Amino acid sequence: MIKRTLLFGNPAYLSLRDQQLVADITGNEKKQMTAPVEDIGVVLLDSYQITITHQLLNSLLANNTAVITCNEKHMPYGLLLPLEGNTLQSERFKDQMEASVPLKKQLWQQTVQAKIANQRWLLQARGIDVEPMRYFEANVRSGDPDNYEGRAAAYYWKNLFDGLTDDAFIRGRYEEEPNNLLNYGYAVLRAIVARSLVASGLLPTLGIHHHNKYNAFCLADDMMESYRPFVDKLVLEIVNDTKDCSVLTKEIKARLLVLPAIDVLIDGQKSPLMLATQRTTASLYDCFEGVSRKLLLPEFI
Repeated sequence: MIKRTLLFGNPAYLSLRDQQLVADITGNEKKQMTAPVEDIGVVLLDSYQITITHQLLNSLLANNTAVITCNEKHMPYGLLLPLEGNTLQSERFKDQMEASVPLKKQLWQQTVQAKIANQRWLLQARGIDVEPMRYFEANVRSGDPDNYEGRAAAYYWKNLFDGLTDDAFIRGRYEEEPNNLLNYGYAVLRAIVARSLVASGLLPTLGIHHHNKYNAFCLADDMMESYRPFVDKLVLEIVNDTKDCSVLTKEIKARLLVLPAIDVLIDGQKSPLMLATQRTTASLYDCFEGVSRKLLLPEFI
């Protein structure tokens, strides 16, 4: 079942009653809403005037809900996940840590190829020449020693928003809009993927390619790569029909938060993105366990 994504951007008191999240909105829009905890996949807390009870927080984590806190700029800043998300966790951690370097390089090759294929699809949908992307995709080798991921990204970002923004688009965390929309969408995507990794009994910290001693989500960053173009497509649609994207309005956030429910194609079947990430992380563990060498990765429908 597809899980719900809840955003709280106003002052509120969040508590637990009868296994329901109870939100008492305490600002100008006083009201109460409830939602079964078991139906919630992601919660975003985007106001410094939110109070949440310990009991509710424990219940959300017990349900493997990703709880995201936002900073003063209303951007996702912190992510809470349960320490234990799978009954076989210690065994799975062991398999993950013992994965061979050649296997990890092969998994990264598959990931990069899938990412470039999805980027190519999006460029092609905009009528842009995709022959360079076909070349990059076809020539990715194990471990991507030629950095075709980076070369494809340079071509992709140069062309994706061409003609849709006032100036030439430059992709960067602190660059001008629509980078703010991309950053927001990627943060939500990262939480979804990290949640799926925990459910599969894997440690989000130990990546197959990303490795940074300051990054606690290297594996999540690896596994979200092929899903990034789905965020880009959402942002493209918003930029297309929104005059001013400099501010992340409530309406823009609402459009970005449909991400977990959008349909993708995975292993020949249509599936909501949140369920697809679970299939991807489950297939990753199968590779670590040695029963498969193929990741299940998403495609556009």
